[in-house]
Amino acid sequence: MLIEEFDSLMKELLAIEQFANIDSALNGLQVGRNDPELKKIAFAVDASGESFQRAASWGADLLFTHHGIFFGKMRPVTGVLYARLQYLLENQLALYTAHLPLDIHPEFGTNAGIAGLLKLKHRKVFGLYHGVKMGIKGTLPKELSLAEISVVLCKNSLIPPRCLAFGKEKINTVGIVSGGAAGNVRDAIEEGLDLYITGEATHSVYHECSEAGINVMFIGHYLSEVWGVQALQQKIAQATHLKTCFIDIPTGY
Repeated sequence: MLIEEFDSLMKELLAIEQFANIDSALNGLQVGRNDPELKKIAFAVDASGESFQRAASWGADLLFTHHGIFFGKMRPVTGVLYARLQYLLENQLALYTAHLPLDIHPEFGTNAGIAGLLKLKHRKVFGLYHGVKMGIKGTLPKELSLAEISVVLCKNSLIPPRCLAFGKEKINTVGIVSGGAAGNVRDAIEEGLDLYITGEATHSVYHECSEAGINVMFIGHYLSEVWGVQALQQKIAQATHLKTCFIDIPTGY
């Protein structure tokens, strides 16, 4: 498969171009390579020196990540960014990134991965970000406690989840927005959900959650988004003749 063909497949699967005006990440091919042919693709959550080295050691032609190296405003190519680009170029390792397009996908998105683990029923889009609903809400097959949900989502985590247990002991309705989306708990409060799940914790929502009487579970940014990357890897392995691997680098955050 050629890089151009992989790019076309990704744009078709993830509707990447639809997010150009709302995503601060540079989605798509961030770094190319001289040889356009791809045989092996590695997948990871984060673009980092370690993920680059492990992908290159495995013999990958391209590394797909959820978080790339070009994010937000332009920055000078110095220091760590220079070293990362240098490594990619010297090792002929292309870098491809999908941020919000992967978060929102209903089948192999980051939020869909959590919803799938919880076996949520009656799923609907949920949680506004720049006018677009990025997350998922739904109903559990049976009522569960925070501890039981924690076992489902965090049994292999480096750290236990941080929970605000201000709501019902038995949980039925759940809202999910992966990553750093603590502020979207306000959507869950407005919709009267029993539990809100996201990645990163923040002090700023504590009192609001307490006063609203809602349960919140912060499972870590990495853990909240790893399942989407793994699901996409499986999709690419099934849909193409490419060899794939997943590089797991949990941060505990």
